[in-house]
Amino acid sequence: MKAQSAARPVTTSRGGRRLGALVFLAPGLTYILVLVLVPLALVLSFTFFQRGRFGGVIYEFTTENFARVMDPLYLGVVGTSLKLAALATILALALGYPTAYLIAQLPRKWKTAALIAIVLPFWTNFIIRMYAWIILLNGPGLVNSGFELFGLGPYELLYNQGAIVVGLLYSYLPLMVLPLYAAIERLDPQLREASANLGASGFTTFRRVTLPLTLPGVLTGSMFVFVPSFANFVIPEMLGGGKTLMVGNLIRNEFLKARDWPFGSTLAMALVAVLVLLLLAQAWAARRA
Repeated sequence: MKAQSAARPVTTSRGGRRLGALVFLAPGLTYILVLVLVPLALVLSFTFFQRGRFGGVIYEFTTENFARVMDPLYLGVVGTSLKLAALATILALALGYPTAYLIAQLPRKWKTAALIAIVLPFWTNFIIRMYAWIILLNGPGLVNSGFELFGLGPYELLYNQGAIVVGLLYSYLPLMVLPLYAAIERLDPQLREASANLGASGFTTFRRVTLPLTLPGVLTGSMFVFVPSFANFVIPEMLGGGKTLMVGNLIRNEFLKARDWPFGSTLAMALVAVLVLLLLAQAWAARRA
């Protein structure tokens, strides 16, 4: 009887398992509650109030802030942000897919070195990297000096929308490469071999086998690039010289310059709503893929 009792497995009640899971989840849930949900609820509450005469908030109910969001002036800023973020995402995909594909084909001992090289820029302060691009793109900078060797230039490479796209592309390209690499690395090479054995060309194999199977990685990488590009305000300020207003700059100006916290909160919540819709669309497309 004692031997049987000792051999009997120890079972944990369902309540005990839930309590153990809750203990492990508590730090993360507390973080989300205190630093995400509570500030978000506070910002949402400001959207229904009015701006004071000298800034701040007057706690009088209004829906005027939501009507102002639809003003053509602000819709134009949203359109500019969408255009630049989409362009940066397309370029990141065009550069990131071949890069991820080549890394996936490397011998195992070189893959780690290549991935470290991809994420290496993240080890340097973001502002310092933007200052480096200012030095490269300004009038007498290294890029124009290279053009002059071929009798070209100098060109106005800084403080315009092109410089903003370059900054966005440089900053977020690794966020495109890494999910693409993960998706390509998981591919079964026998599928491509079977496609080639059936007479498909390299392009047909890519179009009918590789691309569809890596589409979740494409969608994930695109969202990783598009979302921070759309809401960025540092790069337009530094590389764009403040000449191009994006959504992030507009929200920053409403809070810190105009001191219109209710309207700034409304713009911020509109941005959150757009990004949530994009993430839901990405999740739906990934499931369909």
